[in-house]
Amino acid sequence: MPSVTSKGQVTIPKAVREAMGIKPGDEVIFEETADGYVIQKNAPTTDEGTDPFEKYRGIADSEATMPERMRRLRGEYPRDVDDVPSTDTDETAGER
Repeated sequence: MPSVTSKGQVTIPKAVREAMGIKPGDEVIFEETADGYVIQKNAPTTDEGTDPFEKYRGIADSEATMPERMRRLRGEYPRDVDDVPSTDTDETAGER
């Protein structure tokens, strides 16, 4: 069981962090209940207290996978396999 340091800090056990999805830099909140306190991972918010990602939810609705969408954004899609430049081999590298 972790103990509280002189600065009031405590290490959240790895199993608990993994179960709650807590990563370094995440904020947690302590909510008072009738039985004591509950720790929760705090969702990201702006200074106004709103979810900064809410306005983007659902705008990427498509059947395309994320890698396919990224290739389109980069102008790499669709691309034929024949368009892929060949790589130099040790034998041809010195011919230039």
